[in-house]
Amino acid sequence: MIKNWKKAVLPPSATLREALAVIDAQALRIALIADHQMTLLGTVTDGDLRRGLLRGLDMSSPVTEVMNTSPITASASLSHQALATLMEAKDILAVPLLDNGILTGLKTLNQVLHPVQHDNPVFLMAGGFGTRLQPLTNACPKPMLKVGDKPILESILQSFIQAGFRHFYISTHYLPDMIRAHFGKGEKWGVSITYVHEEQPLGTGGALGLLPDDISKLPMIMMNGDIMTNLDFTKLLDFHHQQGADATMCVREYEYQIPFGVIDCQGGAIHGLSEKPAHKVKVNTGIYVLNHDVVRQVEKNQRIDITDVFSQVIATKGKAASYEISEYWLDIGRIDDYRRAQADMMDMGIF
Repeated sequence: MIKNWKKAVLPPSATLREALAVIDAQALRIALIADHQMTLLGTVTDGDLRRGLLRGLDMSSPVTEVMNTSPITASASLSHQALATLMEAKDILAVPLLDNGILTGLKTLNQVLHPVQHDNPVFLMAGGFGTRLQPLTNACPKPMLKVGDKPILESILQSFIQAGFRHFYISTHYLPDMIRAHFGKGEKWGVSITYVHEEQPLGTGGALGLLPDDISKLPMIMMNGDIMTNLDFTKLLDFHHQQGADATMCVREYEYQIPFGVIDCQGGAIHGLSEKPAHKVKVNTGIYVLNHDVVRQVEKNQRIDITDVFSQVIATKGKAASYEISEYWLDIGRIDDYRRAQADMMDMGIF
């Protein structure tokens, strides 16, 4: 997201001259008109200004005389790929980002096509057996199962590359040679890939202890290799920094329904009844950001789950943050999930 996008925001009382000054100073070819609550009222481009002047307006005229009151906008949760598709389809160079109607940012076509490069390492976990997906995984690691025309892990890798990441680590255990043969050292994609191998399963966090000593000290994104998502990884990193977190876990809301009537009873008396109530909880999505010192707390060949890593952060008075994602997310853990992934890829264009 453009860091100085707020400098492109003007109140509805602004003049054409002020709008022109903003467009010229910010080099964004657009000014955003919003009220004091940051509700977007309209946009103004240099074309809007020219057309207003040709209609007889002067530079002291109010910007509301020329602004587009129905601009094309996008959700702040959209991925770079989705934003690029939108802007190219609508033939626009910039799009305001809204969250529940409130202006939260601005992205340009150039920015989404050429994202900022990130030196942060990305650790993809690809060592699981995938037993719940048998017989599909009898001779194929779960991350190498194809969704569409490519393995799940390749689609994950490409989504990170599109977001500007280039330094990757992949953990392996089950049928590692298939993964290494497909990805090599990353030459095909112009990135670097380093492998760490678990001789014995070390839990969901133990592979952290196998990472090389020279890994970057920048915060690392860690992600399970069997997840389909269009999460904006740049926004995730920005959130981690803004929170001053030591470890960030991506979570999402999960609703489950108890299939029975629930009775609140005390001392033999019934105080309340609920027929098959639904409960909402936050669940772990298998996507994390970890500071370097948190990664280094896991010892080599130590068996530990990622939830225990977060518990250690909390126990040592570190900050563990939760980042709630509303974007598409699917953990391909069962045959039904795999079938849904195939359908979603076709119907929704995920990946």
